[in-house]
Parts: sequence; C-alpha cells; structure tokens
Amino acid sequence: MSSVLVVGGTSGIGLAFARARAERGDEVVLTGRDAHRADLIAKEFGARGIALDLARPLEIAASLAGLGRVDHLVLAGVSRDDNKVNEYDIDAALRLVTLKLVGYTEVVHTLRSRLHDDSAIVLFGGQAKERPYPGATTVATVNAGVRGLMNSLAVELAPVRVNAVHPGIVGDSPYWQAKPEKVLDVLRTETPTGRLASMADVVDAVDFLLRNRSVNAVELPVDGGWLLG
Repeated sequence: MSSVLVVGGTSGIGLAFARARAERGDEVVLTGRDAHRADLIAKEFGARGIALDLARPLEIAASLAGLGRVDHLVLAGVSRDDNKVNEYDIDAALRLVTLKLVGYTEVVHTLRSRLHDDSAIVLFGGQAKERPYPGATTVATVNAGVRGLMNSLAVELAPVRVNAVHPGIVGDSPYWQAKPEKVLDVLRTETPTGRLASMADVVDAVDFLLRNRSVNAVELPVDGGWLLG
C-alpha cells in the first residue's frame, strides 16, 4: 500500500486518479480549495480530503501540516485561463503562474522531509505549450515552464523521481465534454489514432510515471499523436 497525495483531486483527471488509487487499496489524500467539498468527495471512495489553494502559496505549509510520509505526489491542480495579449488580464495571469509554478514548488518544498528515496512526483502540464491557440498566452507559457520545473526538481531532489504529463484534448473530461460534438469530431479527424485521449488514458500514464523506477525527468504527452495532425 502506498501513500498518495493528489493536489487538485476534487474534479477531472485528478479526481479520476485519486479514485483509481483508493480503489486499489492505497492511502489517498486529495486536496481542493474548499475543505467541505474535498472531504465529501474523498469520503465517497475511502480517501481523505483537505483544503489547499495552490494560488495562495503562503498558506500551503499549514494546509499540509497534518500529512505524514508521501510515496507518490501528483500535482494536478489547474486553472482554465483564456488570456490574449490584446486583452491581457494581469490578475488571471498572475493566478495561473502562481498556481502552477509557485504553488507546485511550494508543495514540494513543504513535503521535502516527508519524501523518501523511492518517492515519485508527477507534475501536470499540457500540450498548449506545443500548439498554442488564441487565448493560450498564459497557459502555453506556464505549461512550458513545467518542463524547467521538472528538470530542476529532478536534479535537486535526486534520487526522488520527477516527471511531467502533458495531456492533449481529453474528450471525456468535464471541460471537453461541454464542447459541441461537431468540434470534437473535427479534433478526432486531426488525431492519428482517430480518437481523443480519455481520462483513463491520462490516469494510466500518471500511474506509469509514478511506478517505473527508471523513468525520470520525462515529459509524457498523452494526445494520440495530435501534434502530428
């Protein structure tokens, strides 16, 4: 049995991963911005929920004070940000940059003494870093920054392993499910596999990165070859 912390585990892929590991028998803690919601969601499958806001990094240490040893750490917290240079929202940009690059790092800093030589960490980025779209000004920049953070942490925390997963379009995620079917159909035709990635695909990829002891400082895209389309 492993101890697993999923930061950003109350919805989407983070929740799917937390549920999968809890159902496997692992000791899972998930976080969300709201303590009551995190607790209710976690109890549905035998996990523990706590409040943590990645965009408020000065409060992270207190949020994680009650945690013990951490075998697997998944930093899945994200924030949807539609931000264009011509209509630049500085507050939204600062929130996303803080959430991923400062918040992720502060979680690792806080937990450093609770990690051990066989611990593993997975950071969440995204394929917008490779194929930006209008409105991805901050998203693409921050997800590219995840690469630098991953490399830096892998060197500084060695032998703790640090990898990153970069999902593409995840067709059954809450965000993409809300899109019109005709939009998804076009995206499928642009994907060499003929299908969009699923949340189960991403969960499996994260599990692989945590499990394989010779995979370190690797960026794993999960997009069905979408970038080749």
